[in-house]
Amino acid sequence: MIVLAWNYVFNAEVSPLRHIPDVSTRHYVLQALGFMWAVASTVSIGSYTILAASIVGHIVLIGAAAITVATYTVATFKPGVFRSNMGRRADGEHE
Repeated sequence: MIVLAWNYVFNAEVSPLRHIPDVSTRHYVLQALGFMWAVASTVSIGSYTILAASIVGHIVLIGAAAITVATYTVATFKPGVFRSNMGRRADGEHE
């Protein structure tokens, strides 16, 4: 089964590429398919290995956007929240 699958993909006499009459074109098409599969495999494996970092990065960006929207909303509807002396005592006040 493995040999049959190998020959189906890589043997020019067995694979569907045998229908391409020019040998150099057939070789080019096989090389292009090989390159495509190498890139596809690399991208998929890379995506799986750095998926956690990607998720964390997206969470940080979405969180920053949410905080910005919340800040703008509060500034629009309750601007008093951002008073400049909030939490400070006025001059001369002591306990």
